[in-house]
Amino acid sequence: MKKQILLTLALVALTAALTPCAMAQNVAIVNGKAIPKERMDALAQQVARSGRQVTPDMQGQLRDEVIAREIFTQEAHARGLDATDDYKNQLELTKESILIRELFADFQKKSPVTDEEVKAEYDKFAAANSGKEYRARHILVEKEDQAKDIIAKIKKGAKFEDLAKKMSKDPGSGANGGDLDWANPSSYVKEFSEALVGLSKGKMTETPVKSQFGYHVIRLDDVRAAQLPKFEDVKPQISQQLMQQKMAKFQEELRSKAKVE
Repeated sequence: MKKQILLTLALVALTAALTPCAMAQNVAIVNGKAIPKERMDALAQQVARSGRQVTPDMQGQLRDEVIAREIFTQEAHARGLDATDDYKNQLELTKESILIRELFADFQKKSPVTDEEVKAEYDKFAAANSGKEYRARHILVEKEDQAKDIIAKIKKGAKFEDLAKKMSKDPGSGANGGDLDWANPSSYVKEFSEALVGLSKGKMTETPVKSQFGYHVIRLDDVRAAQLPKFEDVKPQISQQLMQQKMAKFQEELRSKAKVE
């Protein structure tokens, strides 16, 4: 009898000693149901993924949130809302979204964009945009006679910028007096580019230049060596662009291999 009493007391003492440890693994107990700390950690990760920084002073807010969610979830279960078709369909869609997100995250982790790939892309861009940049103005009109009339007016003393604002049908440059800013000639259509590089600084085309957009009157204001951005300044953008390309290729490969009936 004495041994049985001692054994019972030992079990009570052991249970009392273990209870604080068990409680330490839970955030709270709501209506008898424990909320594990892992749930609060998962919520913190979700907040971090949205771009917000999770700071130590947010722990109280996170705890309140998981408790509130548990309370509301219990009430929803009590009302049988988890058995509705609408809930089940939404749950499947949400599970799909999470799983797809994890798939893409796994792909990015296993197929990262390397520094070598980024540098190669930058070098390709630099080669395509090296040489000279031209700062030009143009006036775009629909008919050749209009363009000829503009050229005649400018030769008689009219200001190129004023006529561009008044007559150009290119809204972007027209409002700025025809200014096209600095650009590589390759960024323009062939007819425009050829006419532009054939001009001397400060000169205007003597005849209208026809393109798919209409008739242009072009003036070359200045020329300079191409100003390329530094590699380190554009490295993040190039890396992001290459990852988007990899991701698009990965998705397309999965679609092409899938048997859809």
